[in-house]
Amino acid sequence: MRSARRNLAVLVIAQALLGAQMSMIFIIGGLVGQSLAPNPCLATLPLSMIVLGSALTARPLSAFMQRYGRRPGFQLAVLAGASGAGICFLGIGLGSFVLFMAGSLLTGIYMAAQGFYRFAATDTAPPEFQAKAISWVMAGGLLSAIIGPALVRTTAGATAIPFMASYLAIVGLNLIGLWLFMALDIPKPQATETRASAQDRPAGRILRDPVIAVAMICGMVSYALMNLVMTSTPLAMVGCGMSSNDAANVVSAHVLAMFIPSFFTGHLIARFGAPMIVGLGLTILAASGAVALSGVALGQFFAALILLGIGWNFGFIGATAMLTRASPPEERSRIQGLNDLVVFGGVFLASLSSGGLMNCAGVANAAAGWSAVNLAMVPFLVLAGGALIWLVLRPKEA
Repeated sequence: MRSARRNLAVLVIAQALLGAQMSMIFIIGGLVGQSLAPNPCLATLPLSMIVLGSALTARPLSAFMQRYGRRPGFQLAVLAGASGAGICFLGIGLGSFVLFMAGSLLTGIYMAAQGFYRFAATDTAPPEFQAKAISWVMAGGLLSAIIGPALVRTTAGATAIPFMASYLAIVGLNLIGLWLFMALDIPKPQATETRASAQDRPAGRILRDPVIAVAMICGMVSYALMNLVMTSTPLAMVGCGMSSNDAANVVSAHVLAMFIPSFFTGHLIARFGAPMIVGLGLTILAASGAVALSGVALGQFFAALILLGIGWNFGFIGATAMLTRASPPEERSRIQGLNDLVVFGGVFLASLSSGGLMNCAGVANAAAGWSAVNLAMVPFLVLAGGALIWLVLRPKEA
C-alpha cells in the first residue's frame, strides 16, 4: 500500500497539472482552428487530429510501457506533448493550418498517455483498492479544471496573435512532467511464458469476452459523446453571441463536473457494482442532451455541460472498472491498449463530426447546429444502453 499510495500521489498530481493542457486545448483549439481553417467545416479538425494521434499511438505506447515501464512511457509522452504544443505555436504565428494540425497530431501522444494514468494507478494497488485508485486519479482532474481555464484567461490575449502564449504555457506544463515522473516507482513487467503466450491471443478472441466487449462499448460511447458536445460548446456559444470568457467558464464548470464525482465514484462502484454506475452515467448523458435541446441561454449551456461531465464520470470510470476486473494480469497491458484504441477511435469520429454538425449540416445558425450535435447522441446512447442491459440480463451460467 505504501508503494501504491506514492504512485497514486504522482499520478493525481500529473492528472491535475499536466491534464490542465487538455482543457486548455479544448477551449481554444476550435477557435484557433476556425481562424486558420480555409473552410469553417474544418474548424474542429485540429482537435480531431489530437484524438487521431491518441488512437494511433495508444497500442504502441502500451506495448512500450509493457517492455520498458510506465516511467519512460510517460516521459516520452510529455516530450511529445511539448513538441506538439511548440509546433502549434509556430502554426498560429505563421498562419499555417497544416502546421497547426501537425502539432495537434503530435499532442495526441500525450493524450494517449494521460488515458493510462488510471491503469497505472492499479499496477501496484491491491484488488480492493483498485476502483478507489482509479477514482482518485480521475479526481485529480478537479484541479486541472481550475488550472486550465485560468491559464487560458491569463494567456489568451498576452500576444498580438491570440492564444500563442497559451501554447507556450502548454510546453511548460509538459516539461514539468519530465521531472514529476522521476518520482514514479512502478516495476517493469517481467516477461513469463504465460504472459508471452497470452499476448499471442488475437484481438478477436479478446473482444468475444462479453464483459470486455460491453465495457469497451460503454467507455467509448461515454467518452465520444462527451467529446462531441464539449468540442462544439465554444463554437456554439460564440456563435450564439456569447464571449470566449463565457465559453471558458462553461467548459471549466464542465471539467469540474467531470472530476468532482470521482471522490465517491469508487465507493458507489464498490457498493452497487460497475454496471449499475455505467447505466446511471448513460442516463445522465441523455439528460444532458435533453437540457441542451431546450434552449441556448447561458444557464442552459451551464446545466447541459455539468450534466455531461457527471454522466461521463460515471460512464467512463464504471466502464474502466469493468474492464480492469475482467482483464487477467498477464493480458492487462494488451487489453488496455486495445481498449484505448477503440475508445479514442470513437472519440476521433465524434470530434471529426462535431465541426461538420455545427457548421456544415445544412443548418441555418449556431443554435440549429447545437441541436444537431445533441440529437446525434441518441443512437449511440441506445447502442451502449442496449449492450449493458444485454450483459446484465444474460444467464449467469453464460
